[in-house]
Amino acid sequence: MSPLSVVLAGGGSAGHVNPLLATADALRRRVPDATITVLGTAEGLEARLVPERGYELTTVPKVPFPRRPGMAAVRFPSSLQRAVGTALAVLRDKDADVVVGFGGYVATPAYLAARRAGVPIVIHEQNARAGLANRLGARFTTAVATTFATTALPNARRVGLPLRAEIRDLDRAATRAEGLAHFGLDDGRPTLLVFGGSLGAQRLNEAVAGAAGDLLAAGVQVLHLTGAGKDVDVPEADPGTGARYVALPYTDRMELAYAVADLALGRSGAGTVSELAAVGLPAVYVPLPIGNGEQRLNAAEVVAAGGGIVVEDALLDADRVRSTVLPLVTDPERLAAMGAAAAEHGERHADDVLVDLVLDAAGHR
Repeated sequence: MSPLSVVLAGGGSAGHVNPLLATADALRRRVPDATITVLGTAEGLEARLVPERGYELTTVPKVPFPRRPGMAAVRFPSSLQRAVGTALAVLRDKDADVVVGFGGYVATPAYLAARRAGVPIVIHEQNARAGLANRLGARFTTAVATTFATTALPNARRVGLPLRAEIRDLDRAATRAEGLAHFGLDDGRPTLLVFGGSLGAQRLNEAVAGAAGDLLAAGVQVLHLTGAGKDVDVPEADPGTGARYVALPYTDRMELAYAVADLALGRSGAGTVSELAAVGLPAVYVPLPIGNGEQRLNAAEVVAAGGGIVVEDALLDADRVRSTVLPLVTDPERLAAMGAAAAEHGERHADDVLVDLVLDAAGHR
């Protein structure tokens, strides 16, 4: 049997790139001699992250679906054909055995090229509400993997979200001391982790900073990842309890942040929900109130399982932090029950399950 050749297609946002890279790493681990090629855009995060991880990236023109009449709609057919032609050339050059798509701008031309070339397709849909590209691609294959059980795609099978190894393999209890030292926090205190993604979330920042005095006075220490360029007023350590408020724009050691936290407060992107559930960290989810409502849907399953609660964005303010978050983060019994429920719902090994589907589709198992 000739060496396995896999083409992975996806990019634009971290939501597409991170599970793509986690799957590539699992493929490399399982099939060391496999040829792995990534189709992406020149503008997305993949342009930097894919080569940094050691994978070959071929860029495909970005072709958004036109959502209204206009020149973009007029140019769309020819632009799409050029992108399909680029993808088709890659599939033939690499003698691809299978195309694995993660949605986004690049996935559509990859699926159309694979169909034209007779190459099997495997799809992974990150969000609870499927995007346009994967809704199209699902017509061409029965190998459809999803992060959430509620995702409405033909032949969908819930596998979870492929996670990077440092999250997938995290032992929070064993790593807690390292995390406390890394962030300058104290052992023996309840710890609230606040984060709104790489860009931060102003609503979360203002609400938590506004309630900072009450949190510290209750002995709760706060690790607040504000987002690049978004500062908050950081209070001094509480003179009575000694609890501290640590604010950073970001961290590249998110696994350590999860290890120190007793409760997370954040948005409910698919990556966030999947990571928190996988490591058994209870959360207060504040869905982003724009787009097509997928963040609310992303959180729905783990919340129904008892691993988190939802607070609407419009209702999150300092008073809500005091009335909802503070009583929860200081209730160890409830946190333990929620953490166990989250962990039971979470999936740590979606990367290997997805690789099984890839190998089956390629006939390499």
